[in-house]
Amino acid sequence: MEIREQLEGIISAAIEAARADGSLALESAPEPALERPRDETNGDWASTVAMRTAKLARKNPREVAQIIVDHLPENDMVSSIEIAGPGFINIRLSNATLQNVIRTVRAEKDNFGKGEVPEGSRKVNLEYISANPTGPMHVGHGRWATLGSSMASVMRHAGYDVFEEFYINDQGSQMDVFGNSVAVRYLQLLGHDVEMPEKCYGGAYVADIAQGIIDREGRKYEDMDADERRVAFREIAYAEMLQNQKDLLAKFGTTFDRWFSERSLYVPDENGVDAVHRALAAMEEKGHVYQQDGATWFRSTTFGDDKDRVLIKENGEYTYFFSDVAYHYDKVCRGFDHLINIWGADHHGYIKRCEAMMEAWGKPGQLEIVLGQLVNLLRDGEPVRMSKRTGEMITFEELIDMVGVDATRYLMLSRSSDQMIDFDIDVAVKQDSSNPVYYVQYAHARICSILRKAAGEAQAQAAEAGEITTDELAAALIPADVDLSLLTHESELALMRKMADFGQLVALAARDRAPFRLTHYAQEIAGLFHQFYTNCHVLVEDEQLQTARLALVDAARIVLALTLKLLGVSAPIKM
Repeated sequence: MEIREQLEGIISAAIEAARADGSLALESAPEPALERPRDETNGDWASTVAMRTAKLARKNPREVAQIIVDHLPENDMVSSIEIAGPGFINIRLSNATLQNVIRTVRAEKDNFGKGEVPEGSRKVNLEYISANPTGPMHVGHGRWATLGSSMASVMRHAGYDVFEEFYINDQGSQMDVFGNSVAVRYLQLLGHDVEMPEKCYGGAYVADIAQGIIDREGRKYEDMDADERRVAFREIAYAEMLQNQKDLLAKFGTTFDRWFSERSLYVPDENGVDAVHRALAAMEEKGHVYQQDGATWFRSTTFGDDKDRVLIKENGEYTYFFSDVAYHYDKVCRGFDHLINIWGADHHGYIKRCEAMMEAWGKPGQLEIVLGQLVNLLRDGEPVRMSKRTGEMITFEELIDMVGVDATRYLMLSRSSDQMIDFDIDVAVKQDSSNPVYYVQYAHARICSILRKAAGEAQAQAAEAGEITTDELAAALIPADVDLSLLTHESELALMRKMADFGQLVALAARDRAPFRLTHYAQEIAGLFHQFYTNCHVLVEDEQLQTARLALVDAARIVLALTLKLLGVSAPIKM
């Protein structure tokens, strides 16, 4: 049980005792209302329950606070309590409570801070990136990749069952335009005098795909019927771009439970019915579809949309929205409790109609849209828009090649998804404290170095060579019954306090879809470790004190590594 939960139990017990003996005339017990004091000198936790309850209890808030304090059960968690200001109950934890965090971290390791969420909200479908398979992924897609995969990891640690999904936009006119663009480049490369159509994909990668076809198959398609050639090249280019996306995301450490093809929505099942018409039938059954001017409409204004939406045009062509309707209905039918989509901020106007379709199926609130702002690439503080290699926009893959996976991930998560990110390439490659990911990783590597130094030459060499893990090295160094009562320096206690926050941090980051908070937390842990290391020598003559401090730094290592793992960033043992 988390420290906060234990404190809430103690305060709740005091309130119940006060209600039982008549000291507090309350019909029901209020929540303990714990929060972190803004000023750390006021204690580790503060309860505002007295101020929230005073009116109901018909007493002065400080009087209510005193009654609660007087009824607190005996416990070994709290070292002191004081009533401050208008009625804050300020709580300072005992050293033993903080020291026990070290034991918990070292015992639970990667399970430290794991939580549970209420039944009925656990099974989540998280869809993100969903880039068209018609070109390279841009830097914005990199942000969605980072945000989505880290959000999934954080939510899983908090107790959610998360299913990660990539929606492949492989149906529609853009695919034909793509196939035709490759076909024209193919003919041009073979010496034909043909011009690219006005509606085309003109990037250099299109010519690269065409050249690849020539290299593999020569002039095989040169005399083919134009429509047949376009279809053939559409499928070849589509397969190549999709594989490129999968390979790049695997390199980035982002994997999906399912790559869902939009085309599959139009494939009939064994009964001859496709997903699009199943979704339409479900809407018709509830009376939310009507015909007008030869088109089929969804009556989305019933659910707050500003206008009704066309599903099937007068000419029989399906709208893009109709595919979305079918896709989300498919998700609902697959039994997910909650759907989360990560979209670019430019899709803001699309949200209401999608919420309306969910409400039409009797699933209000089941769809959640997380909007992400784009990324401004900088070099030495100046905007960078073009690639030196191609003269076009810098792609997601080029950014990874320039700064690496870890720096890309960490900096992409440095701010909330609803804020623009200024991504400075020069900062990302620096190996000093101005680079936040380097600063955090260096703290982890430094701890591993301390453990190796304490272990002796033979074990240190084995650890560096990967013959034994750092966990195994630490287990050999630090006995389970290590005396942690020796850790009383304020720098030591501050590091323990911050580690104790981890479980609550993960729970709130999962609830708020805010994995960026873990980057801030990692920097705080790293900073407190560096401060501790400056103020408290670890390798000292006093063997018991050394062992206790090794336990502390090992716990800090575990928490740092776990935080980085949830962000998708590596925790190196040496740098």
